[in-house]
Amino acid sequence: MHPMPPTDQARWFSAHVQPYEPALRAYLQKRFPALPDHDDLLQETYVRTLRAYEGGRVTHAKAFLFTTARNAAIDLFRRRRGQDHEALCEFSALPMIDEAPDLGEALERERRLELLLEAILGLPERCRQVMMLRHLDGLAYKEIAERLGISPETVKVHMIKGVKDCTRFFHQCGLLGTETPSARVAS
Repeated sequence: MHPMPPTDQARWFSAHVQPYEPALRAYLQKRFPALPDHDDLLQETYVRTLRAYEGGRVTHAKAFLFTTARNAAIDLFRRRRGQDHEALCEFSALPMIDEAPDLGEALERERRLELLLEAILGLPERCRQVMMLRHLDGLAYKEIAERLGISPETVKVHMIKGVKDCTRFFHQCGLLGTETPSARVAS
């Protein structure tokens, strides 16, 4: 396939990508508030999207754009993971200073979300994809199976492994007591 003339690419970008920039910024801010620079993520998202478009791999620009942004954010978390893991686990052991209840709850919620993402990033690639499609995108097993080209039973196997591995991670960071996930499900 021959590269497209820049004018066609620019025209496609203006019509199918740029209109989503405000929504994409809001999505990144809401989904990944702990990441420092959303402008860099947007730039990386645009580069990846344009490469995929040139390769003929973009059929639904909006869906592709948001998935690409999420993947770029995950890649950034993965690069930072080595530095942040110790700090996140140590932070959970520090006593909270007296602060407004809403602020304390917001900080705790953000910390837990960061740890959840950290746990998911530690999973094998296909398992991580399944967990993210289920928990971040809210897809059903059948939808995940169709999107990834695997059977719903395989999705279930990845979900079980993902939950087990994430639970182990939370135990290591001191977020969970001695109660096991199966005991909670049975009650």
